[in-house]
Amino acid sequence: MKSDDFDFTKLEVHETKDVKDKSVNGSLVVVWRDWDKIINEPKMVYITNVAAGKIKGPHVHKKRTSYFVCIKGKVAFVSRNSDGNYREIIASEDEPKLIQIPRNIPSAHVNLSEKESSVLVLADIAWRPNDNEMEDVLFDDYDWQKWKKPR
Repeated sequence: MKSDDFDFTKLEVHETKDVKDKSVNGSLVVVWRDWDKIINEPKMVYITNVAAGKIKGPHVHKKRTSYFVCIKGKVAFVSRNSDGNYREIIASEDEPKLIQIPRNIPSAHVNLSEKESSVLVLADIAWRPNDNEMEDVLFDDYDWQKWKKPR
């Protein structure tokens, strides 16, 4: 992966089973294991929620790389690479992906669901008050309206 691009990894989903009758009782999604070597050891983990039809961002983290997993709903991750081109990756609770946004790459999340979506975030640098590590940006030439169309 180029350092000025963002990437994703399709995540493993495993069925879980009842201890008595062995029927399927749900599933688990592997987000991070130290031996996968997908990400550096997280220094901060949190959940961000995006209201129905809303956009979070765009903004850029100047020091940290962030990893995102949509754990509820459906989200489009939009980034702008250093060459000015946009890239979009859609992830959902039904199609879990680990989205990597390197430092200095601006990005936004668009909730494509009719209800609130939740995103698990793992970061390689922990946020501290007044660290000025994040900066809001505008994607003035990006077509945000395309996400408003019926899907």
